Amino acid sequence: MFKIKNDFCRRNIARTIRFTAPLLQQLKETAQQNNISLSLLVLQCCKYALEHMENTLNRQHTIGHIQGND
Repeated sequence: MFKIKNDFCRRNIARTIRFTAPLLQQLKETAQQNNISLSLLVLQCCKYALEHMENTLNRQHTIGHIQGND
């Protein structure tokens, strides 16, 4: 189950991501309800999605990169 946490202390790489209006609204509402930034929520959602991918080999490689274990 996805649980929102306040980690990712070194989130300092900027990127531009385009969202659909309904998805952005849902993300903003979720972030606000949990007292976290939109950026932190997006990071956590991405990490969760990558950790729960079906392809185990790609998932392990990707998780290593996310955690800085290359």
